[in-house]
Amino acid sequence: MDLPVMPPVRPMLAKSAAAVPPGMLYEAKWDGFRAIVFRDGDEIELGSRSGKPLTRYFPELVEALRERIPPRCVLDGEIVIVRGGRLDFDALLERIHPAESRVRHLAEVTPASFVAFDLLAVGDETLLPVPQRDRREVLVEALREATAPVFTAPATQDIDTAKEWFSRFEGAGLDGVVAKPLHLPYRPGERVMIKVKHERTADCVVAGMRLHKSGPVVGSLLLGLYDAEGMLQHVGVCASFPMRRREALMTELEPLRMASVEGHPWQEWASEEAQAAARLPGGPSRWTGKKDLSWIPLRPERVVEVAYDHMQGDRFRHTAQFRRWRPDREAAECTYAQLEEPVGYDLAEVLGA
Repeated sequence: MDLPVMPPVRPMLAKSAAAVPPGMLYEAKWDGFRAIVFRDGDEIELGSRSGKPLTRYFPELVEALRERIPPRCVLDGEIVIVRGGRLDFDALLERIHPAESRVRHLAEVTPASFVAFDLLAVGDETLLPVPQRDRREVLVEALREATAPVFTAPATQDIDTAKEWFSRFEGAGLDGVVAKPLHLPYRPGERVMIKVKHERTADCVVAGMRLHKSGPVVGSLLLGLYDAEGMLQHVGVCASFPMRRREALMTELEPLRMASVEGHPWQEWASEEAQAAARLPGGPSRWTGKKDLSWIPLRPERVVEVAYDHMQGDRFRHTAQFRRWRPDREAAECTYAQLEEPVGYDLAEVLGA
């Protein structure tokens, strides 16, 4: 493979906002696996958001792309599966399977599609420095003749249309709206786009767990986010699982269980000084008195998407809600940068009102 933009490439990312911003290029936010497609003749590679190859998991998509996209190009888009007229993320998760026979079977019964929304290179030309608006025009032309299961994502510069999409497309399983500055070059790995979702969500590192009061099953998951200095900070817990799910989680997380806190990012929490200085897992709670808050350290490798209402300082105000595992995410990507910036208010003005 010899392309002007070579793998691996980390895709350009988005930061959350509460409302659709004006004066941008708008697209629906697809609920799938982000993927960069590299094609050089018969060679095709699907790169995940973290740069790891996805090619072996979607053989039917490789064949479809070989027939439908330019012979030398690099596309940014989303791998999705549609079932019952809606996007089905769980069906995507099933595709990440070690057995080739299982992958081949699922490729037949739940075939994937690719929705392209950016073009990083075509022929011998890199488009990374080209403004977003111009890249969009080249993308539309490059995929003009493409047919299902390869699609070009709809886009508009009309904000009223974007707001309509935000409401109307939710029923089809889409995640919200993405807004892209018109003059923005492609900046791999940077959060320079805007995403507006139907609920606030965050990708968090699962770094520990507490046992349930009923016995040796998961009571809650301890969640972490990396700060600007690269330190994993405790941001809250995820709980409220049915009992059967608690048992399943215990089995799923057992391979990550550590014998002790030694070597864990939160190992210093075992000290009395640390417990006295901050609210930490295992520390005393002023609300629960002597309730056992001990925790089990886990290797911080697994990523979970949780829903939350708002932040209080640098932590979730209330218990976060489990949404799904994200095997397509790397723990190092789980940073505060992904969170919505809170709107500032003058408390005096609020009280005065």
